[in-house]
Amino acid sequence: MTDIATASRTAPVAPPAVAPSTPRAIAFRTRGRTHGPITRLVSPGDVGELIKPFVFLDEFAVQGGRSGFGWHPHSGIATLTVLLDGAMRYEETTGASGVLEAGAVEWMRAGGGVWHTGGPHGDAGARGFQLWVALPPSLENAPCASRYLNASEVPGEGPVRVILGSHLGVASAIDAPPGMNYLVVNLAAGERWTYEPPPGHTVAWLAVHQGAVRTPELIGRGELAVFEASNQGLELVAEGATQLVLGSAIPHPHPLVLGSYSVHTSEEALERGEAEIVRIRDEELRPRLEK
Repeated sequence: MTDIATASRTAPVAPPAVAPSTPRAIAFRTRGRTHGPITRLVSPGDVGELIKPFVFLDEFAVQGGRSGFGWHPHSGIATLTVLLDGAMRYEETTGASGVLEAGAVEWMRAGGGVWHTGGPHGDAGARGFQLWVALPPSLENAPCASRYLNASEVPGEGPVRVILGSHLGVASAIDAPPGMNYLVVNLAAGERWTYEPPPGHTVAWLAVHQGAVRTPELIGRGELAVFEASNQGLELVAEGATQLVLGSAIPHPHPLVLGSYSVHTSEEALERGEAEIVRIRDEELRPRLEK
């Protein structure tokens, strides 16, 4: 029989030590190329190959009173503009037009082809990011569809505003292809934040607009960091008040076939998109501009 007093004095077995997890490594980092008010952090022919379906990213800081970007076309992609500060006007050949205020989001699924223009509205200027998302074959030549959200229509949870996809049960109002998240994150000095990507989101990157974060490597203002391919979470600690954008996604399984303003999955799809761009220019845009 076991002696009760002896049994009560038996030391409990300590659980095995758990080794601290190794932070997800940075595979690539860049400050891009700056030309005037625009810094190009990602292009389809370079970093876009690493993080597709995200194939293009510009950070812009445009002064008020400038004429804007002029009419230009797209096909095969969706463009996504997040306005962090200021105001911007926009117009499409679909007839959509208006003004975006600080915190607003422009989603333009170019699909088979569209032309648009825009620029700062008033004297305040405009700061933010424009992202291009490569579309799957089912959408790359589909009719153009746009969605414009005011700041109050962009859902959030804690320090996060959900631009595309979902986070902690909060879903974007934008009907984007599944398998990708795009977030704006605002952190106070010293704040720690962890992002756990959804299953299959082995693509992950972030770009710092203000302040800096440690991952534990320091990523400073104006820098984009691409993380190694895995489903591991990201642990960030803010160095000062910090604002950044973060993307994660299931990898885009198609090649990037490039035109001047277009990205498609095949030469045939690109030819169709560019032919529609020419048709829209000749039949819709030129008559409008000549009035």
